[in-house]
Amino acid sequence: MTTTEAPNSAQPEQPPPSEQPDRPVPAEMTERQILQAMSGLMAGMFVAILAGTVVANALPRIITDLGASQSSYTWVVTSELLAMTATVPLWGKLSDLYNKKLLLQASLGLFVAGSLLAGFSQGVDLLIFSRVVQGIGAGGLTALVQVVMAAVIPPRRLGKYAGIFGAVFAVGTVAGPLIGGLLVDTSWLGWRWCFFIGVPFALAAIVVLQRTLSLPTLRRDVKIDYLGAFLIVAGVCALLIWTSLAGNEFDWASWQTAAFTIGGALLLAAAVFVESRVDEPIIPLGIFRNATVTLTTVASLLVGVAMFGGTIFLSQFFQISLGKSPTVAGLMSLPMILGLLVSSTIAGQIITRTGVWKRWLVLGGITMTVGLALLATIDADTGFFLLSLYMAILGVGVGLLMQNLVLAAQNDVPAADLGAATSVLSFFRSMGGTIGTSVLGAVLANRVSSEMAENMPGGVEEGGAPAGHGAVPDTSLLPGPIREVVENAYAAATAELFLIATPCAAVALLVVLFIKEKPLKTTSGDQRLAEEAAQAEAEAAAAAGGPASGAPTDGQAVGRTS
Repeated sequence: MTTTEAPNSAQPEQPPPSEQPDRPVPAEMTERQILQAMSGLMAGMFVAILAGTVVANALPRIITDLGASQSSYTWVVTSELLAMTATVPLWGKLSDLYNKKLLLQASLGLFVAGSLLAGFSQGVDLLIFSRVVQGIGAGGLTALVQVVMAAVIPPRRLGKYAGIFGAVFAVGTVAGPLIGGLLVDTSWLGWRWCFFIGVPFALAAIVVLQRTLSLPTLRRDVKIDYLGAFLIVAGVCALLIWTSLAGNEFDWASWQTAAFTIGGALLLAAAVFVESRVDEPIIPLGIFRNATVTLTTVASLLVGVAMFGGTIFLSQFFQISLGKSPTVAGLMSLPMILGLLVSSTIAGQIITRTGVWKRWLVLGGITMTVGLALLATIDADTGFFLLSLYMAILGVGVGLLMQNLVLAAQNDVPAADLGAATSVLSFFRSMGGTIGTSVLGAVLANRVSSEMAENMPGGVEEGGAPAGHGAVPDTSLLPGPIREVVENAYAAATAELFLIATPCAAVALLVVLFIKEKPLKTTSGDQRLAEEAAQAEAEAAAAAGGPASGAPTDGQAVGRTS
């Protein structure tokens, strides 16, 4: 910490060390410092997204090599998703209490440990455990990367950087299955490299963050709400397990559904009761009194349903209805990536320059709704040009919405709640994607079954595979008439998914219209936190009739600490 003397004035008397301010006002980072730190943050975000997507095309080979059952297939996917989604709020709250840089490096360390365990697994039990460890690390990265950005970059400058992270998110989401397919198809690599590939990126991120990211360590009394954390994780896991397994392991209308939904609801109700009565809740319920936070949370949930629930089945459509290989199916998703990349980057630059952001949210809602509605018209005969155009429109809409919703919320909450508010948005977006994927997967399975039952030639069994298990029919091995029925069935079912997702996008647009535009702040989260702390101490001192000890003395400027 450095101090400078005011010109021609006596140096103020320094308080003893025990009375030194606990919250120094950090100096604003330069453009070069931000870009250096961003390289580590981008690497961290990329490996977090890659963890959940790179195994998509590799799972059938993994399960076969390990001699595992079909139920194990489901749990290899679900365990990572459960751990990531359920721990996002916990990481967000920890970032409000402890050093964000150390937490970010710890989450990267967990990811590395989980990846190495997964890559060296000789049995499915260890693989599932390693995926849980990976998920916990990925949950930290998902929450903390955006929290750290808000801590060091003022909202007015955050737009252009948020656009870059939106692009990284899109690339990791869509390119992951393509990378996984290439690794599996490469004989001298194999499926184990689907887990090893993220390790160098994570280790590089740890080193880069250590060298480039400087964050203040705040001294404050910490009270962890362990009971609230347990209830939140248990309740969320119950609901996620239900949405992940219903329709596959048991019927939607079954006693298992009743047990998971009622149990999850009771656990979350208990969590709300506990959170409303503790000093340091994991999710401060007071943030939902902020209309911007509430509206952006609802919009994030709906964006998750529309984006993840609608697009995750596109790869299956490409492979079955259009007869493409897994690698080609991954490449066919590039128009959506490019749309998201271009829109998020350009909008972020314009928001940073003008400070106006709501119009981009509204435009994103309109564009995403139009894109989903157009994709609802596809069939087995739709040309690639039209498909590319529709996917690009959807990508543009998602790019304009996703990161700017986070920006709006971060701009309108106290700095002390930045971590909690950011993680809440990420949490509900992930929940929306999980719920949307499961529900729409059930719709897909039912529509495919009904289409095949109606059109399949008599005496011939259906050539499809149950949706949601990763297995797809090899249409190249089917006789011509049967292949045509299968292709049309999956095309009709996929179009119906987008038709169902369209109203979700329309409701998200309606919610966005009610968000009130407020000027973007020009100070970073760390600076705002120091200012808020000094103001609170000044008010407390004034009420007690004494001087404030937390505010910097006249003539002093306090620098950033490592």
